[in-house]
Amino acid sequence: MTNLVILEYPDPRLRQTAEAVRVVDDAVRRFADDLLQTMYACKGVGLAATQVDVHKRILVVDVSEERNQPLLLINPEILSAEGLAPAEEGCLSVPGIYDKVKRAERIRVRALGRDGAAFELDADGLLAICIQHEMDHLDGKLFVDYLSELKRQLIRKRLQKERKQRSSVSETRATAPAL
Repeated sequence: MTNLVILEYPDPRLRQTAEAVRVVDDAVRRFADDLLQTMYACKGVGLAATQVDVHKRILVVDVSEERNQPLLLINPEILSAEGLAPAEEGCLSVPGIYDKVKRAERIRVRALGRDGAAFELDADGLLAICIQHEMDHLDGKLFVDYLSELKRQLIRKRLQKERKQRSSVSETRATAPAL
């Protein structure tokens, strides 16, 4: 498995809308494994393909405390949503930034699994928040889009400054495969 490079805000590639996966094959499953590996390595609870510059409708989540309950959603769609509550969110593409975002408390989602079979899932709490957050990525939306323009400008400036500081230390990472 490979750790993939995560795009960081305000990279314009994060704004691309992901395309549906036509066939769930070994290449898609390997990519999903790489997404999970990357998410775990970065201590995240979710990661969407768009965040690693692969614009396919694939996301992974694992909100378990033990980090042993990975969930793969291919071509996810929300069938129903109930309630609305604010919760603090962060994002691997917006490192070190956390803020409150209002999202549905409970959702029902349909997706394809690792085997390509369709399934439905009822989610609430952190799992519901995480799925909605990652699905936003597939539509080119980030959690900072829910914040004020002033907050977004401050976040952009802070992240640009941090990137300049990090750029002096070069890192070698693998890039995502084309699917």
